[in-house]
Amino acid sequence: MGHLQGLKRYLDERYHHSVFDQALESKEPWELHLHNHLIITTRIVKNQIYDLEIEDTGDIGGMLPKINIKLLYPVSSRDVVMPLIKRDDRIKVLNLEPILSPGKRYHIKNKSLFPLMHEKKVLFFTLLEGEIIRGIVADFSRYDITVKLKDGTPITILRHALYDLRDKRKRCFLKSFQEKHRDWKKSSLYESSPLHS
Repeated sequence: MGHLQGLKRYLDERYHHSVFDQALESKEPWELHLHNHLIITTRIVKNQIYDLEIEDTGDIGGMLPKINIKLLYPVSSRDVVMPLIKRDDRIKVLNLEPILSPGKRYHIKNKSLFPLMHEKKVLFFTLLEGEIIRGIVADFSRYDITVKLKDGTPITILRHALYDLRDKRKRCFLKSFQEKHRDWKKSSLYESSPLHS
């Protein structure tokens, strides 16, 4: 049984990090893309287990279920980010809703993400409502993936909002595909010995 050099250490350090804690600590307004194609600008007041307490935006009061959030970034990045979010109308018309059951979501294994981040591969993240984000994995945790766009601007995608992940060659990195193909074994980080790093 093999392993990826550095993955265990990375997960020990980063796996429980939350972008919501980062947004809360910043005290700055963030732009949140929600299901039903809503976009709100707000400050996070409190990060709870399943919900965020946010400043009242007029449209959405106080509590916001995290499952409704697809992606977010500091509002100061809006002018850079918005033109770079593309849409796949074939996915949009499916009218996919948030997937409440974790077992039914479109998963990406950590051992797929880690080599992709290390190798700085350009990837295409498709979300449940058809948004497509092109970029490089900068960081990931249990609940989110931070992606650097082509100019280096970071945005964070919630893992529960993912529909698909592919590279430029259209190679799929979803768990359902990678369970069989195991591309992480082709990484320079992969060692076939059972030692831990």
